[in-house]
Amino acid sequence: MNPVTELEQAAPAVVLACGAYLKNRAGLLQGRALHWSPPHGDLGQAQACAALEASVESLLAQALAPVQAVAHDLHPDFFSTRLALRLAQRLGVPAIAVQHHHAHSAAVQAEWGLSGPVIGIALDGFVLGDDGGAWGGELLWADGATAAWRRVGQLAPLALPGGDRAAREPWRLVAALQHALGRTDQIRARWAPRVGDEAARIVQTMLARDLNCPLSSSAGRWFDAAAAALGLCEHQQTEAQAAIELEQVASDWLQAHPGFDFPWESLDLRPVLAGLLDLDRGDAEAVARGAAVGHLALAHGLAQAAARAAAETASGDSVLGGGCFANRVLSLHLGAALRQRGLRVHAPRRVDRGDAGLALGQAWVAARQLAPCAGNPSAAARSFTEPVH
Repeated sequence: MNPVTELEQAAPAVVLACGAYLKNRAGLLQGRALHWSPPHGDLGQAQACAALEASVESLLAQALAPVQAVAHDLHPDFFSTRLALRLAQRLGVPAIAVQHHHAHSAAVQAEWGLSGPVIGIALDGFVLGDDGGAWGGELLWADGATAAWRRVGQLAPLALPGGDRAAREPWRLVAALQHALGRTDQIRARWAPRVGDEAARIVQTMLARDLNCPLSSSAGRWFDAAAAALGLCEHQQTEAQAAIELEQVASDWLQAHPGFDFPWESLDLRPVLAGLLDLDRGDAEAVARGAAVGHLALAHGLAQAAARAAAETASGDSVLGGGCFANRVLSLHLGAALRQRGLRVHAPRRVDRGDAGLALGQAWVAARQLAPCAGNPSAAARSFTEPVH
């Protein structure tokens, strides 16, 4: 029997959700229960795709009433999206696209039974925004009753020289930071001794000419940039290696300096990282303090923006979702900063905070969108063939 998450409120419709791309997991929402598939891993692997196909058939067999919609990520190229579209067509129900960060926030709303508006803070690596851009560090206003939402803030974007390659080679993100700070002519000198003159020259040219340098608001990439700026990790061998190393150094230093704080009121972290660039990377104490500064600046910047958005929208609740919240230093300090500003803080309790819990948010959003038509599947199919914001 697949695991089940019991929710505070019953869903107004029966929805199958196909999850995302990374750490994929599907789910069936019916009543107060979310029935989970086994974890499938990343859908870049054929066996993971085959496992997802088998899982959704198993979930459909568990449905106690006809499934009224199939929910999926907004990204059109994910295998989970294409599978959802095929299933919806076969079942004669709408396929409902749910923006990734909205799904992260909605998963927490569903788990806690939050029916009113919240300020969602969603932090991860790369997701597709509803504007077609690369998101990864967003604040959303999201209404739990109607599934309406809008973006109310984002981290300042950073260029990704080489696209996805910048995530594997965080030194490229530091080069992008240098470029953003008007120090483009210093990129080659700084990085040639470490990565080779050819690589450094090419990246400097890419940034100078804006060639294959998409912008992203990704919180994950800011962590990577900070780790590379401090000399902790310039090439990642494993997923999240740079962020993990940065967190460990920051955690150790903050434990030794419990009274330290670094107030920051902006979602633009470039001035903070500029300070890290100028540190002596051979000074372990300075590097550790810099890692702590990076975490605290992000926490305070997000909390300040969330408090401002909450005041403007009369929202008293905040929800935290996305893979970056595996970082305990960030989670602890952001939660404290939000509470200091008068916000109630809700984080996942039993559901995975990252993409493995995303199907709950997808299903919950789709069910809320279907609520006016929950008793009439044919009307739902006519009314919700496109995502609703």
